[in-house]
Amino acid sequence: MPSNADKATVANSVAEERQAVFEAFRRWGYLDADLDPLGYWRPAPSEELKELSGEAAEQARRIYCGTIGVEFWHIPDKRRREWIQERMEGEAPPLTEAERTRILEQLIQADCFEEVLHARYKGTKRFSLEGITALLPLLEEIIETAAERGAEQVQLAMSHRGRLNVMAHVVGRPVTDIFAGFEDVDPRSVLGSGDVKYHLGATGVFKTARGREVRIHLVSNPSHLEAVVPVTLGRVRAKQARRGENGAKLVLPVLLHGDAAIAGQGITAESFNLHGLRGFDVGGAVHVVVNNLIGFTTTPAELYAGRFATDVAKRLPIPIFHVNAEDPDAVVRVARLAAEYRYEFSSDVVIDLVGYRRFGHSEIDDASITQPVLYRRIESHPPLWLTYGRKLGVDPAPKHRELRAAYEAAQEKAEGLAKNPMFYTLPDYWAHYFGGAYDETSEVDTGVEADELAAVADALTSTPPGFHVHPKVQRLLEQRAEMGRGQRPVDFGMAEALAFGTLLREGVPVRLSGQDSRRGTFNQRHAVLFDTETEAEYIPLAQLGTRFEVYNSILSEAAVLGFEYGYSRDYPDALVLWEAQFGDFANNAQVIIDQFLTAGEDKWGLLSGLVLLLPHGFEGQGPEHSSARIERFLQLAAEDNIQICQPSTAAQYFHLLRRQARRRWRKPLVVFTPKSMLRHPDASSPIEEFSRPRFWNVMPDRDTHEAQRVLLCTGKIAHELRRERARRKDRTTAIVSVEQLYPFPAEELTAEFEYHDGAREFVWVQEEPANMGALAYLLPRLEHLSRGRPVRSVKRSASASPATGSAKAHEMEQRTLLTLAFATGQSETVEQAPAPPVNPE
Repeated sequence: MPSNADKATVANSVAEERQAVFEAFRRWGYLDADLDPLGYWRPAPSEELKELSGEAAEQARRIYCGTIGVEFWHIPDKRRREWIQERMEGEAPPLTEAERTRILEQLIQADCFEEVLHARYKGTKRFSLEGITALLPLLEEIIETAAERGAEQVQLAMSHRGRLNVMAHVVGRPVTDIFAGFEDVDPRSVLGSGDVKYHLGATGVFKTARGREVRIHLVSNPSHLEAVVPVTLGRVRAKQARRGENGAKLVLPVLLHGDAAIAGQGITAESFNLHGLRGFDVGGAVHVVVNNLIGFTTTPAELYAGRFATDVAKRLPIPIFHVNAEDPDAVVRVARLAAEYRYEFSSDVVIDLVGYRRFGHSEIDDASITQPVLYRRIESHPPLWLTYGRKLGVDPAPKHRELRAAYEAAQEKAEGLAKNPMFYTLPDYWAHYFGGAYDETSEVDTGVEADELAAVADALTSTPPGFHVHPKVQRLLEQRAEMGRGQRPVDFGMAEALAFGTLLREGVPVRLSGQDSRRGTFNQRHAVLFDTETEAEYIPLAQLGTRFEVYNSILSEAAVLGFEYGYSRDYPDALVLWEAQFGDFANNAQVIIDQFLTAGEDKWGLLSGLVLLLPHGFEGQGPEHSSARIERFLQLAAEDNIQICQPSTAAQYFHLLRRQARRRWRKPLVVFTPKSMLRHPDASSPIEEFSRPRFWNVMPDRDTHEAQRVLLCTGKIAHELRRERARRKDRTTAIVSVEQLYPFPAEELTAEFEYHDGAREFVWVQEEPANMGALAYLLPRLEHLSRGRPVRSVKRSASASPATGSAKAHEMEQRTLLTLAFATGQSETVEQAPAPPVNPE
């Protein structure tokens, strides 16, 4: 008879064996989960699980290989793993009869809505939810759970699939209005503006089962599907900032992705990398993949290299829940788990909702051409509301007929409306701001009195007792103190700090982010000081009044610019800035610039006051460190949608930043900032210039009387032209700097043409090649203003690349360009240095 010790040894061995079995399933069970409702995309179990059998293996298999699969073993935090483990292995509370009845009604609503659209608007794109209608109960459960934890607002981001359904049944927009969007409208009401219905944003109020009200905001989104993700995170961060310390509890982001988009679009990975970072954290987001297991006509095997579309999220220590969309009970369970996890750990969490797509990518596509076998299965597969009703033992057909009739009646009512409905209302904090065409009555004075400037300068150059400042920085602070007292000219770095400081003292919050923006790429900012002995931080601007934030961003342009654009959308009363390390790098964020920044007002009626700081200037640093592509922004400029400026002096920069914050006309501002001119005496300004009333759209030349030639330019070259004029002792050439390129300063330039009415010629001079810069935009406008007097141009020759990679070649080109600017004759082109010979090896 075995002893007690033997029994204990056996028991321990059995427990250890069971633990080993469960750990294997906790780690790999998701690979064997039953996720595809159609059985087309089969499980891919690991070899380790295939070898396991017995009672423990069967029990673990039921938990981790059913219609829920969870990836969490990569999370290094044991407490978080145990939290998920306990909830997966514990007995899940069964749904009540009322809850299941509500789920069934949601599924019927979703399909009836799509059925009526399909029947009444054939041949119209709507990107239906059929095949994954469990999204509705999933979203409702997330919102219910968040409301229990204190959420008052949920910010939704999603692409096209199911967007109209969510707009109707989660956001709560009247279905009549949505149907009306499919009816013919007065073409004059949307001529040259507006957007397709499945891009539009919407706001509404969701009422929970317990009577709480949660405001829902569905963010407007272009066809660049994942671009809305960082925009939404920025908007959430701004909303949370407005709420104070409890902001992350009160405002929840729910980000909906497509399976193809989340795997394929790089901005998603960039946005995931914002998770938990200082300056960008939102207390966790719930990510939902609306997974149809297909991208247009492309199969999962062609869409992502790993097993799952969500593999991109495994770089982070966050859980990923996969769930079969044909098991609504499991879907609701996962929704609750995910929302609870977010609130418990202030962490991102991912839900992979795996279903199918009943029709093609859009309803006008025939998907059977490319996936004939799959779509034969789909055609014979019953809708979820029918199978779920049978599972509950009820006949859902009467409810289906009732709701179908209600949606048909709403559609018939919409036929008589024939309008273009508005689906959103703006928050109250937008009441003080406006967009539209430029109105000169919106101008405000931006000058600051000398004593205020001195007070700000004192604060900017002071440090706490015992704080050890780096010797080089200490010298900079001493120089800035002298600038504030008027003892030396103010450079660009100090001008910016004075602009920020004076705004902060006036109650305007300031937020700046970018790569290395705390110090500044060119060592010009030093917004954060570091103790040389402890590395403790001190931020002088943070001591001046309201909130000042400055952050080094991740090495990303698209996600970070999207985030800051979003932040500006919900903090119009703040000065929000994004800085590119070099202006050239803004092209990595072109989607955000094209689809949101420059077109958001025209498409969606949504304003932004975001400032882009783009270092620009040809200084022999090569093709990727010279041009911020002025020409591209001018191409995008129309209907007074943006402001494009290149201030040539520190005082101009000061007034420009203050103008952007203080006037109520809210438009994005693109600023081409200097590099070599940041500290150059030519670009520095006496302190008196900071007290003059306003920014000058055009820097006039009133010192050159009876000019025979007028050189017009923008940016750094204005200073080079003045130095060349001085070298030549030329008293017959005026130099006019165009500081605001758009909106075009016609009034100010007209005044310059009239003042120099005796000039025989006007010359546009630019550093950029002929096919770049402001030439194509400005030349016809200047010719119009000149009233028949000749306008010629001096520029580099047209080029595929913005600048030469040779510093010596650049210097030669620049000297030639300056020489030609002062020559009389036809338009001149500086030939760029030839490309190096091709290495035959």
